[in-house]
Amino acid sequence: MNILGLSFFYHDSAAALVQDGRILGAVQEERFTRIKFDNRFPTLSVQYLLCEAGLKPADLDRVVFYENPWKKVGRICSSYARNFPRDAAMIPNVARAQLGKKFWIKSVVHRELPGFRGAVSFVDHHISHAASAFYPSPFTHAAFLTADGVGEWDTTTWGVASEKGLEIRKRIDFPHSLGLLYSAFTNFIGFRVNSGEYKLMGLAPYGEPKYAQTILEKLIDLKPDGSYRLNMEYFDFETGDGMVTEKFAKLFGRSARQPESEVTQSDMDLARSIQEVTEEVLYRLATTVKTETGEQFLCLAGGVALNCVANGRLLRSGLFEDIWVQPAAGDAGGALGAALYYWHSRLGNPKAAGIRFDPYLGPEYRAEEIKEYLESNYIPYAEHENIALVAARLLSEGKILGWFSGRMEYGPRALGNRSILGHP
Repeated sequence: MNILGLSFFYHDSAAALVQDGRILGAVQEERFTRIKFDNRFPTLSVQYLLCEAGLKPADLDRVVFYENPWKKVGRICSSYARNFPRDAAMIPNVARAQLGKKFWIKSVVHRELPGFRGAVSFVDHHISHAASAFYPSPFTHAAFLTADGVGEWDTTTWGVASEKGLEIRKRIDFPHSLGLLYSAFTNFIGFRVNSGEYKLMGLAPYGEPKYAQTILEKLIDLKPDGSYRLNMEYFDFETGDGMVTEKFAKLFGRSARQPESEVTQSDMDLARSIQEVTEEVLYRLATTVKTETGEQFLCLAGGVALNCVANGRLLRSGLFEDIWVQPAAGDAGGALGAALYYWHSRLGNPKAAGIRFDPYLGPEYRAEEIKEYLESNYIPYAEHENIALVAARLLSEGKILGWFSGRMEYGPRALGNRSILGHP
């Protein structure tokens, strides 16, 4: 049975192909279009996957979308109704965006996949995340924790997973979101939401957590069990076109940093502060998950699970015997999670024991193809028998290398096959 999982129209469009429970490939559309965070229908990704597997759209038995558009529209309508008339000016634009092509997913799929005669199914956003973490993991049963900006309603969930399926035991709903809290600081420090969060994480070690207590006292009401609520007086993302209000800037006694301007010590201190708060929220949540489920293993997914510093703290804490993080933890990974969820939970196929997940699921190129490309484009090149030795010598000389080998990684992390290497 051939199942195609899809994620598109929001950010990080991707496609994943699962055949009889085996992952044949998964890739993000940006890797073909060279448009970072491309959100269009993943046409080129699908073409690659089908070609690699020797399939046509007519050979697909099911297409599965990584979230439920009806629930998402319901949440958006509810948010605007709750804030009316303050948000009245925004409603026409939002209605056009959400009730346009984003709503008619089935029609889009059939239009973009000529010849496909199967059905289109939907999996809730955080279920897709949880499935992307548990089913490729080596565990036969485990706890899971997902956290991101927002799916339909959920922003954070945890529960247990086994051969019986996935069971969400606790959820936190929009607008209270750890992911959006982190993104608000990303935006305030001059980086792009949904793309610059890793820069904020990288900036944090250069600062001091001067504002951590302020964040905990004013912005987020964090409970001992890790549950939380945001003080929405400081945020504008529920219905506005921004992330924070003027009250947010006044709280920190400064204005937002302009993109590409000089990074100040204040920026670094804010980054360190929100990073430490994020780590504390996740640690408390994980502690509760361990206590409530008694599971030895934890699976993580959702955009917040790309915060490898926070993941490292969880691992070092010893709360769980082992932790497994989906490399494509963001929305791209939802395409894979949706396909796997359909195979295992909807069709009732058990999870195999001892799975070893391979994150190298994208395209690869033979030496002859590379050589032909270089020569046809008049690009000078040299061949070496011991490429590792040559690379090591160049690195020792202070050179920066682009390392290209085997199949492409799935997700936003360089894992050795498509990496930039430099002397540390």
